[in-house]
Amino acid sequence: MVELYEKMVKEAMMAQKADVETIKNKRGTKFHIKDTKAYLDVVQKMEATAEQSESVINLHVNSVKAHYDILNSLTDTIRPEDDPFVEHYQTPVVLEILRDEDPEFEVSLNKFIDAIKKSEALIGKEVVRRYGGFYGPTCVVDFALMPGSTSNTINRIVKTVDIPLKHKQAILSAKSWGMNTSYGVGEVFANEIEGGTTVAQAVEKEIAEIQNIYQNPVEAQAELMDNAGHTSFDVRKYMAQYREKMEDTVIAAMNDDVHYGNILTVPAYCVGDISHHIAQSTFNMCKDDVTMAIIEATTDVMDATLKQALPDFKSEYEVLSLATGSSACAVEYILELDGFNAPTVVDLLTKRFHNYVQLYPTRGAAAELHNSDFMDMIYRGWGHLDQARKARNGSAGALIPKVAGFKVDLEPVHQNEVIMNPQRYTYPACAITVRFSSLMRLADYPCLLTSEPVTATLMTNIIALHKESPASPARTCKNCASASLVDFRHNHCQWKEAV
Repeated sequence: MVELYEKMVKEAMMAQKADVETIKNKRGTKFHIKDTKAYLDVVQKMEATAEQSESVINLHVNSVKAHYDILNSLTDTIRPEDDPFVEHYQTPVVLEILRDEDPEFEVSLNKFIDAIKKSEALIGKEVVRRYGGFYGPTCVVDFALMPGSTSNTINRIVKTVDIPLKHKQAILSAKSWGMNTSYGVGEVFANEIEGGTTVAQAVEKEIAEIQNIYQNPVEAQAELMDNAGHTSFDVRKYMAQYREKMEDTVIAAMNDDVHYGNILTVPAYCVGDISHHIAQSTFNMCKDDVTMAIIEATTDVMDATLKQALPDFKSEYEVLSLATGSSACAVEYILELDGFNAPTVVDLLTKRFHNYVQLYPTRGAAAELHNSDFMDMIYRGWGHLDQARKARNGSAGALIPKVAGFKVDLEPVHQNEVIMNPQRYTYPACAITVRFSSLMRLADYPCLLTSEPVTATLMTNIIALHKESPASPARTCKNCASASLVDFRHNHCQWKEAV
């Protein structure tokens, strides 16, 4: 299995480095779709081992290629306001293919859509809570089942429907790692309420929108983009061409008995690097040298740690855990260089969240999504670093945190000249908040720290080993930072109750 783990690490780090190197070279310039070809090139080198399902790997590789080719044919660039949505055009298409190819699944989907209408009390309660900030900072399109998330609400509804378990799991996956449209529960309700509609009417319109994204996913996504003022390319042409290019790949996965939840998940989660992570917004953000250096140092910590651990891995899940755990340690360590830590930042951002709700009641459903991701990441890293500091006590030597028993190599942080010389980027005698200020920029956009290209690549490899089991959403406690340090929302979670 060592060869498999080496392959997983190699493919994941190639994806990460393709992003980071492209951004480093292109930051501050005008973005073009062709700037993302480095990521496409490394993805096309992904291959299935003897133990893996080739049809799963093909869902990943072919989706990235289709995504690149279609965007490249439709436009030269994408404006920042439109780039977050480029990974939301795949799942609606795949959902329609599954529905059209499998009449039994179509029956189940229709029963679920009917159940949405019957869940007025549940949906009403959840959208009111989201609107008022009841749950605190949340990921409305969470990859787990945290309170306030869309998947949390969908799970509660789908549990009431008399359909096969595999179909329930697929429907849940479609609004988790699979991104069935850009809609997050509560958005219509908030806008209707602030526009003067009654609560009852607002809930009715909310229900209609949730039904719509499952009944007509492709057109629903197009309408959402119309309403958002999307102008970069014709989204309807994109989805039509995506179906043409991906239909055979999806049907092949169906014939290979890949769980529908995985078929809905893999094609969407892997494409975001093209025109979202590698994009104008990233080029703009990374003009700041310290921000760029944090991404680079975190990547180097992940790379060094994974390579050192290769001989000792016993499970494919350990690779994923160490990848995300080492990056969490790296970011928390950089935060602590300026005298901050996760509890301080979680307190700050949670208090800010409640102010933000009052200032902007019609805030986008995803507004605090990445703040939540960032807080969860540094809180995880803080736990590992805190244990390491206690174990080291007052003795000299490097701080060596451990994740699942594996040592994390933080030396790349010390080797990064920018990070270790903050005085070059502010008033030199008072350079005590430089790294923190750049981390706050990344709190809105931690995708290359968590890291999404690494997680997507590793998850495809894991799913290819276990094609019959739904990988999303994560059926585990996220150990949410805000819930662990500030808010009390554990009893509203659904991770133990996931279908």
